[in-house]
Amino acid sequence: MFTLPLMDPASREAYDGMHGYDDIRTAPRALATEAVHAGRDDLARQGLHAPPIDLSTTYPSHDSRGEAARIDAFAATGAEPDGPPVYGRLGNPTVARFETALARLEGTEAAVAFASGMAALSAVLLVRASMGLRHVVAVRPLYGCSDHLLTAGLLGSEVTWTDPAGIAEALRPDTGLVMVESPANPTLAEVDLRAVAHACGSVPLLADNTFATPVLQRPAEQGARLVLHSATKYLGGHGDVMAGVVACDEELAGGLRQIRFATGGVLHPLAGYLLLRGLSTLPVRVRAASATAAELAGRLAADPRVARVHYPRIGGAMIAFEIQGDPHEVIAGVRLITPAVSLGSVDTLIQHPASISHRIVGEDDRRGAGVSDRLLRMSVGLEDVEDLWADLDRALGRPEGARGRIDMRLRRGARPATANPQRPAAPQSLRRFRPDPHSVLRRNQ
Repeated sequence: MFTLPLMDPASREAYDGMHGYDDIRTAPRALATEAVHAGRDDLARQGLHAPPIDLSTTYPSHDSRGEAARIDAFAATGAEPDGPPVYGRLGNPTVARFETALARLEGTEAAVAFASGMAALSAVLLVRASMGLRHVVAVRPLYGCSDHLLTAGLLGSEVTWTDPAGIAEALRPDTGLVMVESPANPTLAEVDLRAVAHACGSVPLLADNTFATPVLQRPAEQGARLVLHSATKYLGGHGDVMAGVVACDEELAGGLRQIRFATGGVLHPLAGYLLLRGLSTLPVRVRAASATAAELAGRLAADPRVARVHYPRIGGAMIAFEIQGDPHEVIAGVRLITPAVSLGSVDTLIQHPASISHRIVGEDDRRGAGVSDRLLRMSVGLEDVEDLWADLDRALGRPEGARGRIDMRLRRGARPATANPQRPAAPQSLRRFRPDPHSVLRRNQ
């Protein structure tokens, strides 16, 4: 049987220096290159091309004193244990590859993966609460279950809901977190992350970057200390893995690892492998789907059956639109488009937020956040735009003569399909981005 020889640390360091692997890992690389290579830079020295999947739950060691010292060190700081793995809840090599890659894409020191996006958010709340910082300031809308977790105080937290301009005034001595989502689920409302981060002062800003992904924006570059993803969505990209991840600095990552170890919200190694594979095509998928989404947003805006279209300034593959008729009939009428909750898959999904993703949010709060009963949310996939439009056209039914309008936060002439994470900072206003009168396109007049 053929086995790969294991290198001792000194030999590995010498090998890396001799073959230039240290330079590869530290040299600046484009986002598309990082997406393909981050978390895989050590494979060649092992004689591997595809990342291995480590399914072990425990790892043998004859050095129990050394194990005790490593566990003590983890308990003190939450730093990843040096040396070989110890136990699945302390960490897994396959999952660690995904964490390394996501941190590189988001431009942070570390990332900590969890079994779901809600497990990731719960860990953030728990680690702040463990420091006596139970108060959260948040801006609506958020994903419905995130809203519910905060509002219901299920983890002992207390939330103050405000608009971006009210963040500084809402802070208290026991505020442990400020949370925003931009573009927001499901209305695609945007906030100026740099200005919000400034308003937070020393309180960490958590930005949910699920919709944008690091392809379109990197919140850490604008001052967010924690970047949350439901990795189930675009990072995985194929609707076959459930996961969450928080990209952050190493200090915050240590606390998150300790919470993950204590509560058991670990990511399965196979999920970690699928996510690492998903990252390799993330820029290509997001840009291709964004181009189609921008085209569909324009067509919907010109359609008299549509009252308003919401599409973010930074672009992306998500569209929200309010229709003149019954949204439930549209859901029932699609055939190519999948009528299902979730988003970010290679196939196009559509859902009615007031019935599913945001049903758990109180009706008044839901409507106050702009989630109307006629709003539909569509995650655009990789299908041909003409096929998608034909399906939407059939599902929307016969026109009734009403005029459509578009609430496109994207300025005229912008090109969302080629958005760059290194783009200049957004305007410095703390107000939500709202279209000026000249950017609201009225059609069919």
